[in-house]
Amino acid sequence: MRIDSAAEFTDYWRGVRKRTTRVIEQIREEDLEWTYAPSRWSIGDIVRHLAGIERDMYAENVSGRPARYPGHDRQLADGLAAVRAYHDRKHEESLAIFSQLTAEQLAGKCQTPAGTPITTWKWLRAMVEHEAHHRGQLYLLLGMRGVKVPQIFGLTEEEVKARSGH
Repeated sequence: MRIDSAAEFTDYWRGVRKRTTRVIEQIREEDLEWTYAPSRWSIGDIVRHLAGIERDMYAENVSGRPARYPGHDRQLADGLAAVRAYHDRKHEESLAIFSQLTAEQLAGKCQTPAGTPITTWKWLRAMVEHEAHHRGQLYLLLGMRGVKVPQIFGLTEEEVKARSGH
């Protein structure tokens, strides 16, 4: 998928993030800092990471600035309400930046934190893949906690199979 306009991308990105937010809305306070093993990221760590990486790495990089990613620690946002607010605030800040990108900027190059030049629209596409990866982790971790999570596109696998005549 090539990205040619800021409006096209921000509309698409809002939809991607909306699907992630629907999962985040299912997190219970008692599950927020749960992790399946010592030294592994908690559910809250993943949400804080998604918020920080979107705003402080991707949005900075596509603006021609170096990343300023703060990590995913509880000091950034502690407690369910604070984590959700942090996630929402960072997303709105990012959308404001993404919406200002010109066609020339999208077609031009930005630099990754590793110092690698990359076409800006391809870096934004990588952000979408990164989001999907961590959304999958949230689905798995919440499922391990017995939390009912929304279907990503409305149907379960069983419903798709039944509608397929099998």
